[in-house]
This record gives sequence, structure tokens and C-alpha cells, in this order.
Amino acid sequence: MLSRPVVEVIINANSGLNAKDEKHQYLSEIFSTGGLDARISVAHNGKQIVELARRAARGASQTIVAGGGDGTVNAVASAIVGTRKTLGVLPMGTFNHFAKDLHIPLDLNGAVRNIIAGNVTRVDVGEVNGHVFINNSSLGLYPSIVRHREKNQRLGRRKWPAYVWATFTVLRRYPFLSVRLGVDGQELACRTPFVFIGNNEYEMELFNIGARRCLDAGRLSIYTAHLTGRIGLLRLALRACLGRLRAAKDFDARCAKEVLIETRRKRLRVAMDGEVVVMSTPLHYRVRHGALRVIVPGNSEKAHERSY
Repeated sequence: MLSRPVVEVIINANSGLNAKDEKHQYLSEIFSTGGLDARISVAHNGKQIVELARRAARGASQTIVAGGGDGTVNAVASAIVGTRKTLGVLPMGTFNHFAKDLHIPLDLNGAVRNIIAGNVTRVDVGEVNGHVFINNSSLGLYPSIVRHREKNQRLGRRKWPAYVWATFTVLRRYPFLSVRLGVDGQELACRTPFVFIGNNEYEMELFNIGARRCLDAGRLSIYTAHLTGRIGLLRLALRACLGRLRAAKDFDARCAKEVLIETRRKRLRVAMDGEVVVMSTPLHYRVRHGALRVIVPGNSEKAHERSY
């Protein structure tokens, strides 16, 4: 009797599913009906997600599934990028930008059946100083807001009130960065509140964070916000949080395969897919073309391999 393929499924407990939840059993049953055995692990914090992902990357299973938001998907993708392992996605977060851009079903049943179908394509990832991001990375305004939001949430405030309070706290300090950008051999200097680097190009007319036409063009998109006053900065911050920045009026846009960002500061907070890390400067960004195997809907023109 032939053994059935086993997929490793890593679920972020904050997504609403835990080991005693009925959804846990339901998830196993959907995979089983599709001919796969699912080894489901539930992680209760970011450290556990990383540990489980690294363990799965060393294991025998070909497919590693991330169940959660973009931060969870990033953690699992970071463990398997550049290998023959394949990423499956169960979009269980708030925004699910990566899943939306790849047209992966957002409902649990549809997402599982997409994984069972096993149609694989290769997509790019971004990288900064050895850290991988699947969506975007940013400096300046946004990482500061995230840090203060997390602090306010630890004090008991809910997410969106914490975001608003954090935004006003950051804006009071009128935060700007003086940076030098080395973009494919050209050097540019600017003073800006916000630098955004996307894995491939985002929509330009209405900059909606999470909207990309493709993830395999082999380039980064670089956006630097214009210098503005406090009121303009407030409007910029609110539009950034809502994903409604407008091209030309709010920022300059460029595309490149590599970007070097230098500043007088020795260390900077860098946001990657919603998570903030402190890094030493300079920051070296590059695109890793086709480095990640991911399961996508079978009617996608990009789907050309099988995961099993």
C-alpha cells in the first residue's frame, strides 16, 4: 500500500485556530479527503512559528503550509526560500496581501483545496541584509508607528485606537530621514519621512498596499515620500496606514534590482511584512528572482509545476 503525501501545516494561534478547536479537526478532514495527510502544528508566538518552519524545512515533507497573516507566511517562506520545498498558504490574517496578489482563495475550504491541487509557480522575494520579505519593507514613519502601536497594545489599547495614538505620537517628533540611495548604479540623496521598498511593482495610480500585477518580474519598487509639513505628514501617515498613497503627489517611484540605502544612523528600524527589526546600516536590498516555490490556483498562467 502506497503511503500518502504528508504536508506540514503551521498555524498561528492568533488567527483563531488552536489545537482544541473544531476547525483543527475540520482542517485535517479536508486535507484527508483530498488524499493528503496534514501534520498540523499550532504556534503561539513568532518564535515558535520560526522554529516550526525551520524544523519543517529540514524534514521530509515537500509542502510546508503557513496558516495566518502575512507575517506568518513570511516566517515560513524565509525558512524554505531557495530550496525545493513548496509553500502553501492558508490566508487567516487581517489583510492577506500575498494571498490576494496570487489569487489564492481567502476562505479556508478553498485555500486547502488549492493546496491539494498542488499547482506550483515560482515567485520573487525581496531581501535586505539577509532578511527576506514577500511583500514590502519600509523605513521611517511606518516602523516607528508600528513600534508605538505595539507598545500601546501591550498597555491594553485595541489595535486601531493604538494605531491612531501611535501615529500622533510619532508625528509630534516630526520624523525625517536623510538618506542616500544607490539605485542600480545611480546615487540619489533626499530627506524623507518614508521609504518603501516593494517586492515587484505596486499599482501606481492608486497606491493600494497589497496590489501587485505580478510577483515574478525580478525587480524592486522604491518609493520615497516627499518632504512636507506636519499637516501634510499627518495626511500622509493616515493614507499610508490605510494603503491609499497616491503616486506623483505623495512620492517618487523607481524600479531596480538592487538598492543600497545609507544614512548617518548606525542602526535603523526596518519594517518587513508588518514586523519591525532593528538593522545595522547600510541597508542592502536586492530581489531574489524566482527563489520561492508557492502553490497557486491551477487556472493561473504562472502555474506550471506540481508540488507532489
